[in-house]
Amino acid sequence: MATIKCFEDLEIWQEARRLSKEVIRLTKSTDLETDFKLRDQIKSSSGSVMDNIAEGFERDGNLEFRQFLSIAKGSAGESRSQLYRVYDNNYISKDEMLRLMSEYETLSRRIANFINYLNKKNFKGTKYREIQPET
Repeated sequence: MATIKCFEDLEIWQEARRLSKEVIRLTKSTDLETDFKLRDQIKSSSGSVMDNIAEGFERDGNLEFRQFLSIAKGSAGESRSQLYRVYDNNYISKDEMLRLMSEYETLSRRIANFINYLNKKNFKGTKYREIQPET
């Protein structure tokens, strides 16, 4: 695994950013553009995925990072739910909904796998350093 120096290096953040851009494209290129509440909700939830990954990384602590990753995963689920609403209101085709749903499901699994990886690491970040007695 390559060394991660900033949140932009995280593949899950890069993927969340790409999906957020896809959602923004939808809000500008479909009739969703005029459904202000739903448009704003899905833009917010899709942006929240990438923003929570970034915020958690910047907190400089494994425990807080995992908490924010969990929130990001929840926002990915929220985005999937809103995609059903977008489809149910005939703003996108079934194929487009299924494609985006699949991509959000994949991202959710990747976030969960990253949380599991962090759960196995002893790193706690500068906020959680404990003095270990010398043996």
